[in-house]
Amino acid sequence: MTGRVAIITGAGSGIGRAAALAFGERGYRLVLAGRRVGALDETIDLLGPAAARAIACGTDVADATSVQALFDRAVRQFGRIDLLFNNAGISAQNASIDAVDEGDWRRVIDINLTGAFLCLRAAFRAMKDQAPPGGRIINNGSIAATSPRPNSIAYAASKHAITGLTRSASLEGRVHDIACGQIDIGNAASNMAELMMQGTLQADGTTKAEPTIDLAHVAQALVYMDSLPLEANVQFLTIMATKMPFVGRG
Repeated sequence: MTGRVAIITGAGSGIGRAAALAFGERGYRLVLAGRRVGALDETIDLLGPAAARAIACGTDVADATSVQALFDRAVRQFGRIDLLFNNAGISAQNASIDAVDEGDWRRVIDINLTGAFLCLRAAFRAMKDQAPPGGRIINNGSIAATSPRPNSIAYAASKHAITGLTRSASLEGRVHDIACGQIDIGNAASNMAELMMQGTLQADGTTKAEPTIDLAHVAQALVYMDSLPLEANVQFLTIMATKMPFVGRG
């Protein structure tokens, strides 16, 4: 895997940072994207010797010009793009459907869905034109797409749409040797999971703390997905805390 070029969005914290560390250990050249350049620099500092093979790019994934600048810089710096981990995402203030703020809805859709599309589109353009052509795209979905939590319609809808994005890209990518898969993550111990550890609303109206898994397990799953040759693809992979309330009635 040494020398492969990976773009990771949302790399300043959580799953994106864990992915950067895991890929960095394996010799990848890294293009780390996010809104907060200071946080990206912190991720690079944690890379140790691999920091020499990483660059930070301040990026707003919801802005097409910003996304194109990210991909242009990656190609300029490293010559090609082998992997896009389409990870950047946010959640909104929990609210019942009748109380959802339209601005919150649009912000979640803009970043989680439109942002993922803009990055995927830019990756397609770059991967089709490079020599040799092709590459891999891994979209960060969520188990919330099919098993939503109460009061989270914007997040659930955005992640459900990611599956359509993944399937369409997987279909259209075949002819260009672009493999597209999706990782669906349940209760990884990131900042977004803090409420789950403290206690979160359940479908039956109760509030309960839920177990989480170390981010390193998610990162190892991503490493496996990209370890395959392009003629093989993990289309969908679910990784979750074994005892979280997800399968059956919890």
